[in-house]
Amino acid sequence: MAEFTMPSLGADMDEGTLLEWLVGPGDLVHKGDPVAVVETAKSTIEVECFATGTVTELLVDPGATVPVGTPLALIGPADKGPRGRRARKKSEPVEPSVTTEPATPTEPSSPPPEPATVSAPAPSGAGQDGHIEAGPLVRHLAEQSGVHLETLHGSGPGGRVTRTDVEAAVAARAAPRTPRVRATPFARRLAAELGVDLATVTGTGKESAVRAADVRRAAPGPAAPAPQALAGPTPAGPSARRPAARPPEDRAAGMRQAIATLMTRANRDIPHYYLSTSVDMSAAMDRLHEHNRRSPVGERLLPAALLLKAAALGAREVPELNGFWTDDHFTPGEGIHLGVAVSLRGGGLVAPALHHADTLALPQLMSSLKDLVTRARAGRLRGSEVSDATITVTNLGDQGVETVFGVIHPPQVALVGFGKVVDRPCAVDGLLGVRPMVTATLAADHRATDGAVGARYLAAVSRLLQNPEQL
Repeated sequence: MAEFTMPSLGADMDEGTLLEWLVGPGDLVHKGDPVAVVETAKSTIEVECFATGTVTELLVDPGATVPVGTPLALIGPADKGPRGRRARKKSEPVEPSVTTEPATPTEPSSPPPEPATVSAPAPSGAGQDGHIEAGPLVRHLAEQSGVHLETLHGSGPGGRVTRTDVEAAVAARAAPRTPRVRATPFARRLAAELGVDLATVTGTGKESAVRAADVRRAAPGPAAPAPQALAGPTPAGPSARRPAARPPEDRAAGMRQAIATLMTRANRDIPHYYLSTSVDMSAAMDRLHEHNRRSPVGERLLPAALLLKAAALGAREVPELNGFWTDDHFTPGEGIHLGVAVSLRGGGLVAPALHHADTLALPQLMSSLKDLVTRARAGRLRGSEVSDATITVTNLGDQGVETVFGVIHPPQVALVGFGKVVDRPCAVDGLLGVRPMVTATLAADHRATDGAVGARYLAAVSRLLQNPEQL
């Protein structure tokens, strides 16, 4: 039995808030599958599973804030049934529902109402033997409310009927009949709090199900944080707590505080050294313009693609700068995972990773960069993208900055900076002319390397940009 724990999604992360489960008990998961949505001080992140197996139990409710390393779920052997879930014997009791249900009195205070006559499609939670997937508390609530589970279309994982489905059936008795939108229970609760009509939201989940992140994007005005979970036990120990909803300004302040703490640590603990060089971009810009002239608008390149590819290939040539300083020694990175500094619209900064950036062709790198920036600003990053970067690049050229000296993101050992491509007077082969130039800088950790290694790296970046056919 393996434990799925709250991961460390950065050197500055001590705890995280579980916003949403993307799986439930009985679901088969594979290593790398997103299984939960976690909020950190900097971003909202989809966290991947560390192992392959069957989810046997969820230990923490949505809304709980727990320290890094806290067990969130238990993963058992990958015992698949005919429907891709754990095979359940007819005599085996049904596992508890994914959503913790508040206790309901065992005896009704008044006679139960007439059974609901809500018309619905064939129940997705019914197995081949007609068994309905629902927890015992949901079944009790349905019985008390006079709702037949067979009439419901479960919105939980694998078609499991949830408390929200039962409550919706009760509400439908007095409400006009409308098509039911497929959505996670957490998304439904969030939509109700934010006043969002689920029918107007485009779902990005499995089978186009609406998820909490989709609701936040559709909400008018600044997106509100996740509401507190339904009342119920959170078996995560006394360290778990349910946070009050934070306004956007508080979240921005929290992010600034997290960044300040990390950068203070970096400046205190890392002996930085800095180098810079000016790079002639004439050949690179000519190649860029030629590519864009014969490409559709959606496939055109920005100078950032060339700069990032040169930074990645330079790290391949000088691997001493691509990795981590941990336990008083340097550990090389497993691949060139280029952290890209992205400014967020509400303030703050994240640096998710472009995995294996040195192997990506320029059009593919450009496409991956656009996707990464879009998801970073929408709060849809993956856990591996915020924790795997082996060297970071910051490019402030689009802000008009010509030179940038950054602070290393621990435990990395180097940060590369690029400024704006500007026309400058330049002497070439004894002749004075005007050429597009960019200033490339390097901040590196003196514990791992020295200036000679840093100089080799900047020389490699310069050579690659002046010979763009090598990119």
